[in-house]
Amino acid sequence: MAIAENRRARFEYHIEEQFEAGMVLEGWEVKAVRAGQVQLTDGHVMIKNGELFLIGCRINPLRTASTHVSPLADRTKKLLMKKDEIRRLIGKVEQKGFTMVPLNLHYKGSHIKCDIALAKGKDKADKRETEKQRDWEREKGRLMRHKVASNPKG
Repeated sequence: MAIAENRRARFEYHIEEQFEAGMVLEGWEVKAVRAGQVQLTDGHVMIKNGELFLIGCRINPLRTASTHVSPLADRTKKLLMKKDEIRRLIGKVEQKGFTMVPLNLHYKGSHIKCDIALAKGKDKADKRETEKQRDWEREKGRLMRHKVASNPKG
């Protein structure tokens, strides 16, 4: 079940591979995520000292859950993956010019997980093609609904 999605990522990037990572969150962040107070649109994944960090993921604090803590909405969150996977990701990012972007946050059991993607940026022509394809799908759906509504069988 998705908590938050980064729809912009699929428009801006060609998604090559997808990985699931755990997240290190504070108590007030977990409560805010469960309440739906999270935004991934500006998020990206950064490598620092052989570890992965999620930057730009905004979790807005709840007023009731964070009375004794001074919460930071844009705090950097550490992502948890196996060392072998992290090494492989680092190699691809450094050699082939890939970038890592968060795709969504979701529940797996009682844990909150983040899907991250190994992606390459799209140029303007690719973005226009994606938009044309989306418009055509929307128009096709409209035509089918109109055809069904004007042609009742019975």
